[in-house]
Amino acid sequence: MASSTTPKKYGVILYEGFQLIDVCGPIDVINVLSTHVEGISLSLIAETMSPVSTFPKQWPEKMGMPPFTTSQTMQPTHTFETAPQLDVLIIPGGMGCFDPDPTKPGTPNPPVVNPIIKFAQAQYPGLKDMVTVCTGSGILSLSGLLDGKKATTFKGAWKVIPAWRPQVNWAPRARWVVDGNIWTSSGVCSGTDLMFAYVKHVHGEKIASDIAVWMEYQRHEDPDVDPFGIDEA
Repeated sequence: MASSTTPKKYGVILYEGFQLIDVCGPIDVINVLSTHVEGISLSLIAETMSPVSTFPKQWPEKMGMPPFTTSQTMQPTHTFETAPQLDVLIIPGGMGCFDPDPTKPGTPNPPVVNPIIKFAQAQYPGLKDMVTVCTGSGILSLSGLLDGKKATTFKGAWKVIPAWRPQVNWAPRARWVVDGNIWTSSGVCSGTDLMFAYVKHVHGEKIASDIAVWMEYQRHEDPDVDPFGIDEA
């Protein structure tokens, strides 16, 4: 049974150019969790209440991936100004976090990341846990909240994200990492595995397993087994 200290107020940040499954993987686990635990809520948070596209306002060049020819939008429920204090905040990755200026490949995109950093810093003292998916850990690292902590990120951006914040102990081979109350996952689909691990941590194996069976999802349960990990020279 959930206690009064059990995290129930979840929030996910949306920004132009977020990776769809970074958001939808974890939140579908939360959706199904809500059938097992009373009082679960989910906020989708962005700068404005306008629909947010998975395609960035300008595609970042020289990042090793051509522009998508398809995209989707999601409707926020709150802005950074109207969002409630959350228990768990999830920051996804995506191409939108990279500066589209071709003279600055692989660097943070200030108009996108700065409002997220400000919001994360304001929320963190009241959070029970912080979660990032993919390059979302790069965004969070710029807040200073990961300084001195172990974290991981999308291995496809390994040559650029750790340089954003060298004060972080970046793990090149990890499906996800937990350091204190901050959970960071590797790239894209690994965020779903992290979310199942988080559900197990908070609610126990029975609920995590039941959700996985209902979703017909085969979990990666060992965070140290990373089939996409890299070996640093």
